[in-house]
This record gives sequence, structure tokens and C-alpha cells, in this order.
Amino acid sequence: MRRESTLRRQALAIFKAALAAANPEAAVARQLAREDFAGYRAIYVVGAGKAGVAMARATERVLGRRITRGLLNVKSGGGARLRRIELHESGHPVPDARGMDGARRIVEMASEAGADDLVLCLISGGASALLPLPADPVTLDEKQETTKLLLACGASIHEINAVRKHISQIKGGQLARWAYPARVLTLLLSDVIGDDLDVIGSGPTAPDASTFARAHAILEKYGIFGRVPAPVRARIEQGERGEVAETPKQGDRIFGRVRNVIIGSNRQAVDAAAGRARELGFRTLVLSTFVEGETREIGRMHAAIAKEIVHAGRPVKPPACIITGGETTVTLRGDGLGGRNQELVLAAAMDIAGLRNVVVLSGGTDGSDGPTDAAGAIADGRTLGRDPRAAEFLARNDSYHYFKGLGDLIVTGPTHTNVMDVRLILVGEQA
Repeated sequence: MRRESTLRRQALAIFKAALAAANPEAAVARQLAREDFAGYRAIYVVGAGKAGVAMARATERVLGRRITRGLLNVKSGGGARLRRIELHESGHPVPDARGMDGARRIVEMASEAGADDLVLCLISGGASALLPLPADPVTLDEKQETTKLLLACGASIHEINAVRKHISQIKGGQLARWAYPARVLTLLLSDVIGDDLDVIGSGPTAPDASTFARAHAILEKYGIFGRVPAPVRARIEQGERGEVAETPKQGDRIFGRVRNVIIGSNRQAVDAAAGRARELGFRTLVLSTFVEGETREIGRMHAAIAKEIVHAGRPVKPPACIITGGETTVTLRGDGLGGRNQELVLAAAMDIAGLRNVVVLSGGTDGSDGPTDAAGAIADGRTLGRDPRAAEFLARNDSYHYFKGLGDLIVTGPTHTNVMDVRLILVGEQA
């Protein structure tokens, strides 16, 4: 019979398999090996994202001296130096002046490229925040304030990016516009549900399906249109009136010279996790890679599935492993420290209290859950018995300190990848 201690070890092994499958260096190297670069006069490498260090490293290894110049905005603390591609550390999740300087230089580099050149763009999760280049009359401070409001109100990544694209000079296909008439090849590590090209990194080289009207509607939906800075409102209203050009759409001639390729996704990570779970002897079901919504409610849903397995053997009998992927959102109600994965596990822990041989794990594949040094957390039916104050910590959005006190944080360090989250429910035999 698998006890909680065994299930915990196995859950961590399954999560580790998901991380290995999301390795961006291997994915970039595989794709570049398939490409023919012989006909280009110059190759410029640009981009941004949490996986930027690994993606740039693989690019240098494959292309070497073929690279003319390169610049990627990466999250602070990357700590790497390359020979031909500059790694420019920038702020995340709130954009900063360093990111704006790097974004401006990326635009300048892309603008230099001619019809016989290639702009190789490397995009991964976090690129939206790491490529801030506000459009007039919006300033960086005003864009930061807008981003903070969107994050705090629980807006989805699709919604946040729709707004950011319409107060930017680089997002929503506009980097492709700057690069035209050069060829553009963009390699994307997807961190969004559904792998929509115009949402990953706010789609700097993809046709944009969103509009100024959509951006306005999102801000109204969360009751913050009147709270965002006046220049942001002015920019959006000007766009709605046709006084400011829309982001480039499907059919624009610039996209005839652009190719966007997804090289890694949440689905790949989840499939690898499922494979490892089966190797460990679990009856395994991938429930969905499209899970989104309010974090604590999704946590309770995972707990309800665990209960169903324990009491009725559905949807699979123990030993069971249920896997979900995607990305939830946290509505801030308190002043604590945490992230969506830690909060999800805390909510689930309250509902599985007392169940035998049940473990719930949730982790971010980037190794950084919210503004913390943890990727996520793990809990079982005995967790509340070790500290019954879970409801107090949840009310303060303070899941980090709850799990830190128990030693149940999952700390991977920087993984240099980002394909959203992986969540596990493990249920051992109940006899």
C-alpha cells in the first residue's frame, strides 16, 4: 500500500518529468536543426521571456558565427553571458525601465534588417512584461500601474495581454511590422491555454485578434477603466475612434514573411508527467490542459475529484493519478505572500483533510510561483492536522508562509522554461 510519504516522493518524480519535457534548449536545438539558413545575408536574434537564457544558449550553440547580432530581454537573476547574443536583464512581472530600454533596442535591431536578412525571434512566458515599449501618450509608470491593476483583479493572461497590446509599440504583431521586409522566424515556448499565437508573449510577430474595443471592455468588466491612468484611457478611446492605427491583423502583407513555430507547450509537459505516472504503476488520466479560473475554486475542484476516487473509484480506481494543466488566477484579498500554485494546494488541503493516502501537488514549470522562490506546494490528508490554521492563511493570500512552516514548498530554483502549471492528484490504495 502506498502511504503518504511514498506518494509524495512519486508526485515530485512525476513533476520532475514534466519539467524535463519542457526543456527549452533541447526544443530550440531540434527546431533550428530543421531550418535552412544558407540564403540569409545577416541573422539578427531578438526576443524575451523567462526561458530566454536557455533559448539563446541553444541558438548560439547551433548558429554560432552565423549570428550577426542579438539581444534578448530576460528576467533579472538569469546570471548568464553569451558571446554573440546579449542577455539584457529586465523587470518581471511588473515591467521596468531596463525592459523598456531593451525593447527599444530590439525594435532598432529589427528595423535594420533588410529583405535578404532573417530576424530570429525567441519568445517564452513572461515576454509581455519583459518587452515594455509604451505607445504615446502612455508612460512606463502608467503601463506599470495598469499591469498591477490587471494582476490584482484576477484578469486572465488573455485579457491582460489584450490590454497591453493596445498600449504598446511592439506587441500584437507590431515587432513583425518593424522587421518588415525581413524574413521573421519566431520560436515560441507557449505559456497560454490553447497555445494562441497572438496571446503568447502578447504576440509580437503574430496577427492580433484583439481590438481597442476589446481592451476597453476588459477594463470595464473588472471595474477598473476609471482607475487606470488617464493616458491609457485616452489611447484606448482614440483607437476606438480610429484616430490611432489598430494592431496588424490577419491578411496584412507583413505576415507573408513571418513564420511562427510553437516548440514547447503545457500539453507536452503534461504528457510527459502522465508517462512517468504510468511507469510508477498509477492508473493515469489527463483531465485537461485547459484549466483556468479562480485558483481556490480550482483547488477545491481537485479535492472533490480526490474524494470521488477515494469513495467511489471514479473516474479511475486507486492507485490513481489525475493530471491537469493550464493556469489559474488569484484575486488578492489579503496582504500575504504566495502564488497561484501554493494557494491552489492550500485550498485543496482544507477539503482533503482526513483522507488517507491522498496527495495534491501544484507547481509552476518556471520554478517561480508568484513573487516567491517556490514553484508550488504539496499537501496530503494530514496537512491540516500539522497546522490547522489553513483558513486564516488562505484569507490573507499567505500560502507561502503556511507551507514554508511545514516544509512543504516545492523549490526547484530557476528552471529556465515556462509552459504554465502542472497539477497532480495521487490516490493510493484505500484498503
